[in-house]
Amino acid sequence: MKIFLPCFRLFLVLVILTGVIYPLAVTAVAQLIFHNQAEGSPVNLNGKLIGSSLLSQKTESPKYFWPRPSAGDYATVASGASNLGPGSDALKKAISDRADKMRAANHLAADAPLPDDMITTSASGLDPHISPAAARMQIDRIAQARSLNTDQKTRLIKLVEDHVEGPQLGFLGEPRINVLLLNLALDELH
Repeated sequence: MKIFLPCFRLFLVLVILTGVIYPLAVTAVAQLIFHNQAEGSPVNLNGKLIGSSLLSQKTESPKYFWPRPSAGDYATVASGASNLGPGSDALKKAISDRADKMRAANHLAADAPLPDDMITTSASGLDPHISPAAARMQIDRIAQARSLNTDQKTRLIKLVEDHVEGPQLGFLGEPRINVLLLNLALDELH
């Protein structure tokens, strides 16, 4: 009992500190300093929540830019990679099927090279970004689906280039484009 009571009191103090006070303090600081990020970086259109700039959304309309494929079909609860190894026949078939679909949708030759991010899934399956090459590959399909004239297509090309985000801090990662934000700008353009 001599050891138990001090240990139990210490346990309660630590539970209150680390389980209550610390999380509340971190939440309060996040809400004050990084409110938008703490709320999940929501994107609203005309007062209606349409998504988050941090999560990919399934889009297969030919009039919009498509996101990177998702192993979990863009579900946040089941997010994750397929965990298939490089020698897996299932992975090879999935990549081949995605490549065929991408080439057919974008009217490309059967042997046309494709950006890796349009035929492979991200680790989370919810990556909101695609490479500039993946966005550029989709321009002709979108221009055709929206019946854009030459001048409008030129503006679409510029829109893609204007949405390229550089590496974080200038050196972390690769240039990328947020698909949701690009599609919203696309609707404003046309």
